[in-house]
Amino acid sequence: EVQLVESGGGLVQSGGSLRLSCATSGFTFDDYTIGWFRQAPGKEREFVASITWSAGITYYADSVKGRFTISRDNAKRMGNLQMDSLKPEDTAVYYCAASDYGLGPRGRYNYWGQGTQVTVSS
Repeated sequence: EVQLVESGGGLVQSGGSLRLSCATSGFTFDDYTIGWFRQAPGKEREFVASITWSAGITYYADSVKGRFTISRDNAKRMGNLQMDSLKPEDTAVYYCAASDYGLGPRGRYNYWGQGTQVTVSS
């Protein structure tokens, strides 16, 4: 059974930091690009960042570039998203996903987690 389980969300003040993690199982982790997406209330889900299996290629949405850092640990089957200098507009449910083809927002993300809430207060 494929599983992606996010953790690390919570409430933080503007300017603060959070580190999200994504624990995975049930698929060949090394073959997949890991991506993070988010969905704010009343808005469509949007791409945040992705990282290829070799960690050689990363891709960020313009809105988070320079503030968020994506990483992965293939040995532990984990994906991570370090979020610094958080803003109230970063408030959303954050999802990790796995793509077997392509990277960035146009990747083919076959598997998804249930999401973790991030709330940034002003």
